[in-house]
Amino acid sequence: MLTAAPLVVEGLGPKAESRFYMTDKRIVLTTAGSEEEARKIARALIGRQLAACVNIVPQVRSIYRWQGKVEEAQEWLLIVKTTESAFDKVRRAIAALHSYDLPECICLPVEDGSAEYLNWIGESVEGQKPKGKKS
Repeated sequence: MLTAAPLVVEGLGPKAESRFYMTDKRIVLTTAGSEEEARKIARALIGRQLAACVNIVPQVRSIYRWQGKVEEAQEWLLIVKTTESAFDKVRRAIAALHSYDLPECICLPVEDGSAEYLNWIGESVEGQKPKGKKS
């Protein structure tokens, strides 16, 4: 879903006109305690059509305060590409699948991006209809 018109830059060709601003796309960040758990969460989100893509970044070092103590852990960062309308289901799926008592689940808005990629995210997430196509 677009909330503003694409930017048209004269002289840069048709690709320059293929940009969105203020999209309904979201990036969700979460971490997992093992590669197995990260893969399980990623595959579940993709399988349920709650995300178009999940990147798994291996072996990030997290330092955090938990129950009054400073802790340190090796984790796997998941970068989830989804939509605003799917975020609540993504959050619930992460909570249900995760081994942590309090899993990270942070949602960031995507303000801009290539039209083709952003459309692909929307088409890949359940319940999203590609613009201009009839069902």
